[in-house]
Amino acid sequence: MKNVIVLCTGNSCRSQMAEGYLKKYLHQKANVLSAGVKNHEINPKAVEIMKMDGIDISNHTSNHVLEYEKIDFDFIITVCDHANETCPSFYSQNAVRLHRNFFDPSHSKSENNWKELFEKCRDEIKLFCLEFSREFFS
Repeated sequence: MKNVIVLCTGNSCRSQMAEGYLKKYLHQKANVLSAGVKNHEINPKAVEIMKMDGIDISNHTSNHVLEYEKIDFDFIITVCDHANETCPSFYSQNAVRLHRNFFDPSHSKSENNWKELFEKCRDEIKLFCLEFSREFFS
């Protein structure tokens, strides 16, 4: 089975959404994990916006990338520029590395349009994960 890791700065929002979709799309084809170069608690708005699309990430944990340093990954996906720039180099030299910088909806100062911002981010991540699963696992 292939190993996939999704990296973000804090492993609280974007990487958690990607992990949720990849687990759905790659069910039993890959072991999917997510981590951050720092770790924070999972963003409750990310949990809520994913639940609205039928994906439950409420039991996910926020993990630090060093927790997975002994795993030989086949795919390393970074979902923010900071993680891409600071990603440790201890991973498998043969891993396919993919990067897409998704904006971080959790940095919005407005509470009025949080749902719209999280939906936009979620939908972009969903499309990326669907395309990834079709390109590498079909």
